[in-house]
Amino acid sequence: MKRVLLTIEYDGRDYYGWQKQPNQRTIQGEIENAIYSSLGEKVEIFGSGRTDSGVHALNQKAHFDMTKPVPISKLAEILNNALPDDIVIKDAVEVESDFHARFSVHKKCYRYKIFNSPVKNAFLAKRTGYVKRPLDIDKMTEVGNLLIGEHNFKGFCSANTSTDNFVRTIYDISITKEDNIIVIDICGSGFLYNMVRIIVGTLVDYSLNRLTLDDIKKALIEGDRSKSGQTMSPYGLYLKDVIY
Repeated sequence: MKRVLLTIEYDGRDYYGWQKQPNQRTIQGEIENAIYSSLGEKVEIFGSGRTDSGVHALNQKAHFDMTKPVPISKLAEILNNALPDDIVIKDAVEVESDFHARFSVHKKCYRYKIFNSPVKNAFLAKRTGYVKRPLDIDKMTEVGNLLIGEHNFKGFCSANTSTDNFVRTIYDISITKEDNIIVIDICGSGFLYNMVRIIVGTLVDYSLNRLTLDDIKKALIEGDRSKSGQTMSPYGLYLKDVIY
């Protein structure tokens, strides 16, 4: 038996998130179906984490155990032939038997894209978040720098987050703009439910003067969700990379 690590790219617009669910089209479900139809093996794949409905991935990671004597070098091509066009296996490699796609993670990086223009773009409607009013990159960077480091991020996650430990470390937040597209890259030790989308919403709301620095500090120090920003649309969010 071989343990295989997949690197996966997908457009999440037409899926009900990563995690397999009854009567819903999901990324995990499609890949498991492709493995079964291609290799004749019913397996469960384990992702580095879940992505919500509408969220995309540039380099999602997932592992599974394979018993068929299929060359690993051919596996990506075999699975891609059985997958829909909006899910692509970019790479497949053999890993140690104790490797786990979720529990072996050292760092995750997400990317959020904002289309910032007075007029919407129909072709980017489900590939970016949208903000009509002009955003100030310097102000957004100011808040981003405030959030870097180890903090209790209780004020930056959804109320139904299922954990008792809200402490996470943000290693870097970088913000760039080209034409009307603002790109926010956030790397950290791990992320709470909707944490990246709320961090981006906080940067946006501070730029638009809907929040003050004191509000954001209260969200960070006191865990007050009402003092942080909006939860941005899932369509602008991409799982950029997973580091082991």
